[in-house]
Amino acid sequence: MRRICYEEETCRLASSMGLANTQSHLHDECMAGEAVPSAAPEAMTDQQARRWVEVLDHLTRAIPSGAVTVVVDGFDAYAGLVADRLAAALHGTGRPCARLTGTAPLATEDSWRAEQGPEIVALADGPRWRERPPTGKWDVVIWLRRPPGGRSGRGDHEDGCDIVVDLHDPLWPVIRHLDARLVARDLWHLSESRAFFAIRAETWDTRFGDDLPAYAAAVAEAGLPLGGSVVDVGCGTGRALPALREAVGPYGHVIGLDLTPEMLTVARTRARERLATLVLGDARQLPVRDGAVDAVFAAGLIMHLPEPDAGLRELARITRPGGLLILFHPSGRAALAARHGRPVRPDEPLSQTPLRTSAGQAGWHLTRYDDAVHRFLAIAVRVGR
Repeated sequence: MRRICYEEETCRLASSMGLANTQSHLHDECMAGEAVPSAAPEAMTDQQARRWVEVLDHLTRAIPSGAVTVVVDGFDAYAGLVADRLAAALHGTGRPCARLTGTAPLATEDSWRAEQGPEIVALADGPRWRERPPTGKWDVVIWLRRPPGGRSGRGDHEDGCDIVVDLHDPLWPVIRHLDARLVARDLWHLSESRAFFAIRAETWDTRFGDDLPAYAAAVAEAGLPLGGSVVDVGCGTGRALPALREAVGPYGHVIGLDLTPEMLTVARTRARERLATLVLGDARQLPVRDGAVDAVFAAGLIMHLPEPDAGLRELARITRPGGLLILFHPSGRAALAARHGRPVRPDEPLSQTPLRTSAGQAGWHLTRYDDAVHRFLAIAVRVGR
């Protein structure tokens, strides 16, 4: 093994992504001839580069102060590249960083220990490093989710990781989990939720175009009041808007609200056709006055909220006493969990007992719970204040 300084390469990465320039005391320790993945920064659009910068900014803020150890694992083809970019971003904030890479952990660990200082970040990548942390335990473990059909050759070790970054599109990273001990969720959830749905907006209806009848059936079964007002919170591309207009009739009010501008852009056609109003807004702080609506429809919303209980309280705030809450998904919870390669847990927010409890505490009375294979439908009534 020989020591190689990758300062020039790191500077190029940082410069191409709009990061601060790096200085001479950032070192990479890696095996000669290590392959660098494709999707180089030069191939990025400005928007994609900004997305990377935003993610790296969240990651640098998540690294604790002092001497810490960090490992990037998961999507093997990109673990080294992501670690390099994070090292450049950390150095841009003034944090000294030692890159521990390659296939000989013992040699690079000895080199790192010789340079170790009170604020240095030891940043490694790959499964070999993850299996033998230099200080007995990694302070931060970052897991990269690989694209659908991709293989790391060693299974999924996402559970227990401090940070999870979705690299289904390697040019559009999205943070899907960041442990609260590192950063408060309010500081990263908004931007990452928008990014997650923004990249999917144009193809959403193509991927899920056959579930419109399920939306219509759920709305019809809920029994919305004719002439009433209903808001679809997290409306996405507006898939429920036709059914909601049909339910409340021509004199009712239909509002579609979503956090992601790209989703609302796709929803415009349905909104015009159904005389619905579209609103850009956050489900955690709805721009609707207290008790203003007769019903709230929410498809797949609760599972995306950082605090489901608080979300249910906010939905209750805008709903009049006796009003309805319709929680829906065009797949049952078991089918949805299987799609994501995980089991259904009894303590999940949408499991019947937790949902009944949290809904009751938020001001709802759960009147119907249907978790079938083909759909999820829960209906609750707003109780008096």
